[in-house]
Amino acid sequence: MRLSIFFVLSFLIFSCKNQKSESTFSDNEALKDTIVTSNDSIKDFRAFKVLDSKYINVSELWKPFENDLKDFTEETYIYLKPLILEIDIPTLQRHISSGRLSYELLTKFYLYRIRKFDRENSLSLNSVISLNPNVISESKQKDIDLKNRMLKHSIFGMPILLKDNINTLGMPTTAGAVALQNNQTEDAFIVKQLKDKGALILGKANLSEWAYFFCGDCPSGYSAIGGQTLNPYGRRVFDTGGSSSGSGVAVAANFCAAAVGSETSGSILSPSSQNSVVGLKPTIGLLSRSGIVPISSTLDTPGPMTKNVTDNAIVLDAMIGFDEKDSKSINKKWENNFYSDISSNNNLRGKRFGAFKRLLEDSLYVQAISDLKSKGAIVIEVEEEKVELPDFLRLLNLDMKTDLSEYLSNYADDGIEINSVKDVVDFNKKDSINIMPYGQKLFEGIIADNATDEVFQNIKNTLKTNGRSFYDKPMKKHNLDGFLSINNYHAGFAAVAEYPAITVPMGYTEKGVPKGLTFISKPLSEIDLLYWAYIYEQVSKKRRMPKSYD
Repeated sequence: MRLSIFFVLSFLIFSCKNQKSESTFSDNEALKDTIVTSNDSIKDFRAFKVLDSKYINVSELWKPFENDLKDFTEETYIYLKPLILEIDIPTLQRHISSGRLSYELLTKFYLYRIRKFDRENSLSLNSVISLNPNVISESKQKDIDLKNRMLKHSIFGMPILLKDNINTLGMPTTAGAVALQNNQTEDAFIVKQLKDKGALILGKANLSEWAYFFCGDCPSGYSAIGGQTLNPYGRRVFDTGGSSSGSGVAVAANFCAAAVGSETSGSILSPSSQNSVVGLKPTIGLLSRSGIVPISSTLDTPGPMTKNVTDNAIVLDAMIGFDEKDSKSINKKWENNFYSDISSNNNLRGKRFGAFKRLLEDSLYVQAISDLKSKGAIVIEVEEEKVELPDFLRLLNLDMKTDLSEYLSNYADDGIEINSVKDVVDFNKKDSINIMPYGQKLFEGIIADNATDEVFQNIKNTLKTNGRSFYDKPMKKHNLDGFLSINNYHAGFAAVAEYPAITVPMGYTEKGVPKGLTFISKPLSEIDLLYWAYIYEQVSKKRRMPKSYD
C-alpha cells in the first residue's frame, strides 16, 4: 500500500541535519540510500517514459453513460458548480434535503468532470482507472431511498472513489498491474461497510503500481493499467506523491465527494500533502485490510482522503467495523461517531505538541505552529531521537512474499493464473516494454529475500520497538499529546510504531508545491487527531482548488 515517495530506508536521518528542512523520509525511493530533498517534488515531464495508459479504452469507459449523460449539459454543470465544488459532505446533504440538488445530479456532476478533465486532453490527470457502470442508476435509487427516510449515515449517496487495490464488485481490482487486469472480485470488507451505510462507489482510482513496491525507479503515480497520474497543481511538473496518487489527485480536482487510499508507510500522507487534501492513516487494525492487495500484513491500512477534515471523519466512521478475517482487526465499541464532536470545541487550550527543531527552517511549518498557538496549543521544540529502522526493506519483502500469495488464493478472481510474486515477475517478462517500462527491481528483491520465522519476528520486534522509542521518549519527557511533522517526513517511524497520523493542507511553497501539516499520536487517538486537525484547518484555511480545474 506503498512506501511513500521519499522514505529513506537507511533511516539515518541524523546525517541530514545539514540538508534542507524539506528533506523527507518515506518509502520506495525509500529504497535509495540518500536523503531526498524538496527538489524531488518537482519533476521534468520528459523523465516520464509513459504518460497515457495503453490498456484503458476511453470510449469503452464512457459507453455505459452515453444515454444518461446526454441531457447533462455544460449549462447544467456551470449551474451546479457553486453547489458542489469544494463543498463538504454535510452541506451537500443539506442541498439534497432542500431539493436544490439530488444524488443523481451529484453523481452526474462528478462523472462530467472526470470526462472533461481526466483523460486524453490538455489538462488530463489520469487519476481514474475505471468507473462503476451502474452508478447513475444506483444514485437514482438513493433519491428514492431518501424519500423513504433511509438516510442513516452522512456518507449516504456520496460518490466515493476507491484506490484500485481495494476489491470492488463490478470493477476489476488491478493494483495497476496487467497481471490483474481481469481480476473481478467480491467487495472488500471496507467496501461492504461503505455500501451498508449507503455510499455510492463511483469508480477506482489510479495508483503507483503494486502500491509502489514494484519497480524501484519509477515515478510515483505510474501504473501500467492507469498510466502516469499527474498533479493538478503542477501538471507534469509537481510530483503526485504515492502510492495513493489517483485518490489524492481525484479529491484535489473535485472528481468525487471523497476517496479511499491505503498506506504501508506514507502512501496516504504523501499524496494527500502533495495534492493539498486531508489524509488520515489510521491505527493499524482500526480498518479492515481483507480484500485489499497487500504489501505488508504488519503495516498496511486503508484510510480516507478528503477535501476537509469533516469529510475525513465521516468516511472513516463509515468504514469502521470488526473483521474476524483480519488478524489485526480491533474489536472496539465507540461511544459516538467520529464526526459529531470534532467541531464542538474551537480551542486547543492545554494541548501539548512536539515540533521537530530541524523543520523550523520551513516558513509554512512555523506559520502553522503560530496558528496552533493562537488556539491555545503549547508547542515544545524537540530533537529527533537517534533511532534507526534496520531491515525495514526486508520486513516488506518477507511480508509481501507471503501476503500477496494469500490474497491471490483467497480474494482474487479464480481465473487469475498468477499465484506468487515470482509468477508476476515471469508474467511481466512476456511483454516487458509495455508491462514494466521501469523494470521490476523490487519484486526481484522480494524473490531473492528469505528468512527463518525467528529472524523475521526479530526484524518486526526491533522495528516496532525502535519506532515507538522515536516518539515515546520525547512524549514522556515533555508530557506531549502528539507531534507536528510535514507531509510524510516521519511516516516510516509512525508506520513501524503503528501510530496514526493525519495531514492537513498547510499552504504552498513559492513555486506552488502544496504541503501538509501532519499530526501524529498514539494508537487509537483518531478522535483527537481529527479534532486537532479540524481546529487547525479552521484557523488556517490553507486549501485552494487547483487553478486550471475550477
